[in-house]
Amino acid sequence: MREQLIRAEQIKPLEWRGGVLRLLDQRVLPLQQAWLECRDAAQTAAAIRDMVVRGAPAIGIAAAYGVALAARQRHAESATGWRAALAEDMQLLAASRPTAVNLFWALERMQQVLDAHAGQDCPLAQLDAAAIAIHEADREANLCMAQLGMEVIRHYCEAPQHLLTHCNAGALATGGFGTALGVIRAAHLAGLVEHVHADETRPWLQGSRLTAWELACDGVPVSVNADSAAAHLLREGDITWVIVGADRITANGDVANKIGTYQLAVLARFHDVRLMVVAPSSTIDMQLASGADIPIEQRSADELLRVAGQPVTTELPAFNPVFDVTPASLVDVIVTERGVVEQPTAEKMRQLMQEGALH
Repeated sequence: MREQLIRAEQIKPLEWRGGVLRLLDQRVLPLQQAWLECRDAAQTAAAIRDMVVRGAPAIGIAAAYGVALAARQRHAESATGWRAALAEDMQLLAASRPTAVNLFWALERMQQVLDAHAGQDCPLAQLDAAAIAIHEADREANLCMAQLGMEVIRHYCEAPQHLLTHCNAGALATGGFGTALGVIRAAHLAGLVEHVHADETRPWLQGSRLTAWELACDGVPVSVNADSAAAHLLREGDITWVIVGADRITANGDVANKIGTYQLAVLARFHDVRLMVVAPSSTIDMQLASGADIPIEQRSADELLRVAGQPVTTELPAFNPVFDVTPASLVDVIVTERGVVEQPTAEKMRQLMQEGALH
């Protein structure tokens, strides 16, 4: 299966080429495939904030490369004052998106490299290597999670099934094969997928623009539905699994993901449909006891009140949270590269992070 997954890798949301971070601009997909180049921390932070690159793992990877870019720039400007300037750049990167914990995880890994070379010249090569290692580790985690999640699906039913997913947790959101969509792609290769239903995922339409495009590129049968059609689909559509990614998972198994995930989880439980959350262990924040502690990003009202820059209503206040929190009690399975947690609890999450494979 691993070789099949590797051969199926086609889409790359970011690449490190010649000391430049290149990002596939996800704001204009799928109608246009345009690449944006980042050469310093400010450009990288802006790309993260403006949704050029999105998805918790991909944001973390981009931030790591942003640190490497910043170090090169700051050291060239001042061989003595580069550390202070770099610290400001890292704060800028940290402020770009507040909810996805992978961002802070990656910045901490890069800080560890800097700390290991305290009092020495700028470790440019080591920072580059650390960012590349973060990127490669995420790709390997994706392949592992794809296999584990596919096996969970097959455990419950070996026949082709209807699946429902929300937002985009595919190759575009990661360093490789995808998290939730990686599981779906692996399940398709294993003959376990009859059809995938992709929530459009308002207001950025990551489902209709990105997820449907990714699956169509892979030849996976997919259709787009309005977010508000989810309850009807779950009642009428023979769906066996709702499969989503995560931007942060807390110590008790609560899950922050794209807005609309919580209501989907409630609907899934009511209709006896299982919910699978797929995320690397870097998304698990053991420092936060529960989802009540997760900062929820609020974005501009314009994202709701305008389409392609054109107003669709009068000027009004708008409530536009990017994420919501699904309680662990509504989650059937969490899949990570460390193992699978069924019916997550604080004790099971602790065991996963300390000892690995539970399943």
